Amino acid sequence: MSKFKLQSLIFILVAFMLGCNEFIVVGILSDLSKQFQVPISIMGYLVTIFATVYAVSTPFVTVLTSRYNRYKTLLSLMLVFLIGNTLSGLATNYIFMVISRIITATTAGSIISLVMTFASTIAPRDKRASLVSWIFAGFSIASVFGVPIGVAISTSYNWRYTFFDISVISIVTFILLVFLLPKKVKQTQSSIKNQLTLLLDPRIYYGIVLVLFTAATMYAYYTYIRPLLTTTMGFSTTSLNWLLFIIGIMSILSNRLSGAIAERPNGLNAMPKFYVADIILLLMMPLGLTNKISGMAILLILTLIVTVLNSPIQLHFLNIAESDYPQSLVLASSLSSIFFNFGISLGSATASVMVGIVGLDKISIGSAVYAMISLAFLYLLNKAIKRHQTEPATHISA
Repeated sequence: MSKFKLQSLIFILVAFMLGCNEFIVVGILSDLSKQFQVPISIMGYLVTIFATVYAVSTPFVTVLTSRYNRYKTLLSLMLVFLIGNTLSGLATNYIFMVISRIITATTAGSIISLVMTFASTIAPRDKRASLVSWIFAGFSIASVFGVPIGVAISTSYNWRYTFFDISVISIVTFILLVFLLPKKVKQTQSSIKNQLTLLLDPRIYYGIVLVLFTAATMYAYYTYIRPLLTTTMGFSTTSLNWLLFIIGIMSILSNRLSGAIAERPNGLNAMPKFYVADIILLLMMPLGLTNKISGMAILLILTLIVTVLNSPIQLHFLNIAESDYPQSLVLASSLSSIFFNFGISLGSATASVMVGIVGLDKISIGSAVYAMISLAFLYLLNKAIKRHQTEPATHISA
């Protein structure tokens, strides 16, 4: 096996590790609630705190560490992540658990940003889109396989072992990164101010808003996927794991579709039709949910296309940074994950509000509104890209 293939597998393993750590709490909330004698509604804030800290801290950590060697920085962040995850397994009370989750959330975003930067550096141009899509797939694989296995371990033995198992994966990943990562890669030293100039480019800030509302589109209905399947559509709780497994497999296929689109010269030009399909399906969902077959079909198609933007927009950010803002390459690689997490928070909050206002069966109306907003910003983004191509930028990168 070539070194590039081994490096690619390790990058996917990093995403899998981060995904398991982020998602596992959802699966073991009941166990944590019993252990710490804290209401499950309060335990749920662990998810909110993680997403918020992840989104807020990532740009700061990324910018502040950009002056240091990327190889050493990634390994240092991996060690901090390992400590935070292990502390989660050792937590004796709710506050202890919150602190440990904050430690892992603070490092997780910067780790995946650096991994994306390394991937962009080592991958041949024609394989970059495929590698980026596989790294995103690592998170889906964690959701589909890692989390159910973790829940099974928690149920059969103890929830602490789920975190200890992730720590073992982290140690193995760390060792492999030590030997397989390039020790030195080309990087530009620059002030914080010069790194942030990237955010003033309309091709960047339209893309950022697009990512945020795309995530909100998904999570404004997906936050309540379990009650949608059982309460609204009438599936039994015993069939829930299989249904979620099928949805998870569709999510992995979505990442592959996203990668295939990103390989096209102008992948973002293909996006509008997917958002139009999103809007139609989301508006049809209240009626579709009255039948198991139509409801499941709508959910599966949505899972396939609702986040197909991931790889094209990630490459878009990386390509702009490489050509016009080399000093901001690591920051650019983090933008998608940062604002996707903000979108998760917005979408999940919207879902909760919509359930109270229109009911669970009509929850997708909020998602449809966010899909329309996404489509508008996609139009603005593609327009900004065309304008830049016809009117070459006059700025000079630091």
